[in-house]
Formats: sequence, C-alpha cells, structure tokens
Amino acid sequence: MIQRTLHLTYKAARRIVIAIVGVTVVLLGIVMIVTPGPAFIVIPVGLAILSIEFAWARHWLRKVRETISNGLANNRSRRADAYRNHVEDREKRKAPER
Repeated sequence: MIQRTLHLTYKAARRIVIAIVGVTVVLLGIVMIVTPGPAFIVIPVGLAILSIEFAWARHWLRKVRETISNGLANNRSRRADAYRNHVEDREKRKAPER
C-alpha cells in the first residue's frame, strides 16, 4: 500500500515538474518573439519537454515540425525556380539571334 502511494506520488510530482519546466520554456519562447532571442528554437524545445507527459503537446510539436519542414521545402523550391530562371535568362542573352 505504501509503495503504491509512493509510486502515485512520484508520477504526479514528475508530471507537475515537467509541466512547470515545459510551460516556463514555452513562455520564455513567446516572450522572445517580441524581444531579441531564438524564439523559434526555444518554443519547440518547450513543446518537446511537455510532450514527454502530454499528448496535446506531442500533437502541437508535430504540427510545428510539419510547418517548419513545409516552409523549408517551399523556400528551397523558390530558390531553385529563381536559379533556373536566372540561368535561362543568361543563356537567352548569350545565344546569337538568327
């Protein structure tokens, strides 16, 4: 009986500590959006801490990862298109007209 109570107390304490640390890190990241600082690194770290214990944080972390991944892919695509257009324009200028 005592061990079961200690186990429940440990689980509850662990969950509370993770919640406090995770929320603190996320709030610091939100403050860093307005002030100078690496907000877009700190917020996902806070969500990762929270996701240790909370399913909703795992869901938000997955969404943040997808958003970042899609943004990077779109940026790469735009840069590749711009480079292709630049090369095509350069080749058109070099080609002799007939």
